[in-house]
Amino acid sequence: MGNDKALLVHTPGAAQRAARCKPIERNQLMLRSVDVEKLVGEDHPVRAIWELVGHVDLEPFYEGIGAVEGAAGRPVWDPQLLISLWVYAYKGGVGSAREISRLCGYHPAYQWLTGMEGVNYHTLADFRVFHKEALDRLFSEVLGVLSHQGLVTLKRVMQDGTKVKAQAADKSFRREKTLRDHLQAAREQVAQMGDPRSEALSQRVIRARQRALREKKERLEQALQELEEIQSARSSEKKKARASTTDPQARVMLQAKGACGPSYNVQVSTDARAKIIVGVGVTQAANDAGELEPGVERVEANLQARPEQVVVDGSYTNQAAMEAMRKRGIDLIGALPERKEATWDPLKRRGVSPEFYPEAFRYDARTDRFTCPAGKELVYETREPHGGWWHYRYRARRSDCRACGLQGRCCPGTKKGRSLVRREETPEWKAFQAKMKTEEAKEIYKQRAEVAEFPNAWIKEKIGLRQFRLRGLVKVTLEATWACLTYNICQWIRLCWKSPRPAPA
Repeated sequence: MGNDKALLVHTPGAAQRAARCKPIERNQLMLRSVDVEKLVGEDHPVRAIWELVGHVDLEPFYEGIGAVEGAAGRPVWDPQLLISLWVYAYKGGVGSAREISRLCGYHPAYQWLTGMEGVNYHTLADFRVFHKEALDRLFSEVLGVLSHQGLVTLKRVMQDGTKVKAQAADKSFRREKTLRDHLQAAREQVAQMGDPRSEALSQRVIRARQRALREKKERLEQALQELEEIQSARSSEKKKARASTTDPQARVMLQAKGACGPSYNVQVSTDARAKIIVGVGVTQAANDAGELEPGVERVEANLQARPEQVVVDGSYTNQAAMEAMRKRGIDLIGALPERKEATWDPLKRRGVSPEFYPEAFRYDARTDRFTCPAGKELVYETREPHGGWWHYRYRARRSDCRACGLQGRCCPGTKKGRSLVRREETPEWKAFQAKMKTEEAKEIYKQRAEVAEFPNAWIKEKIGLRQFRLRGLVKVTLEATWACLTYNICQWIRLCWKSPRPAPA
């Protein structure tokens, strides 16, 4: 029977017969007609993406195209198609240009978008990273559509940060000496590259090797520059500072469940009306203390208006944030950060005896001076903001400390006189504390987690942005923007889009 499957059928009172089944032949080529328009249904989300992208202004994407009507040149892919491909891919958790190119060969939704044509992965990869200003404009255009639909009001905006892993391994972080050794080796390899006119290797292989070495040398040079910034910010840990050889701009940050690793801090601002993302940015800062004002500036740039109220968690609430929001006329709602009790560990490490800790010094509010156990006065020196407190520093005269027999136990090894700090809450901080104790503020803050953390969870779970595929602060910012743009379009599909229905017969 050839490839036919034979099965003996047992029938009572009859002879045994073999059942004949149709074979499955996969080793063949077929030519058939395909109705591209019927590859996806009328209510398929890919149609909604194509419709929305086609209704916004894409002029910035067309400005750099060299092929124009009436002149020689090969036509290029329409930006509307490439945008739709990336948005639909991110919607399904696909962030690889190679995977999108492969899906265009067999997936019905991708085939519907491309009209059964194949798209090279180089075209897709370049398009994702070469249109920053146009992408920002597109993000704002989509926000305009959502605002027109009543999904964005800016009455209340909530900001939250999330750590996303960088495309760098923990072992790629090196100290300055190792980085300089690797850079010297890379320079020597570049100098020893063979003659490009040599016939021993193909021109393509030679160019690829030269490009790889050149990019490696550039990354190492950038790593040394980033290392200098890290060292200047952490002068006390200069010898321990490290930078990555693969993604120099990544920073080691504390992630979920206490783990640490190379990451970027993604800041997302969400409108409370329908949980639409109205601002996105990426920073190298390990904490959120200074990220509220830049987040508000991004919202203003996107919508040409500022939010009336901003709600944040305790990592954002500090004196600088309060003053910035007050100047902009924005009502700030935030958790009160936990106050840590003063610890004398730094004094202990410097060898200060317990009998000379700050509680042993007497403060006179009338003269605004401290008196040390030896009877010497510490006068006011300077005032510095720290969180919601003013730190007033007082210092004794150097001559008094040098002549004192207790210097070895009070301030050993110091070249200046003994100093200490008096803390006092600022009026703004006192007013903020009073506001946050009201029932109205407490009810508003209860909504923060539901609104602010929802987009972060969606982006990581649905879109799959748990680790960036690109490297460098500029490129990861573009990738985060693509993900947030996809999130907003998905919310528009869910809340607003009505698929066309065929007319009744």
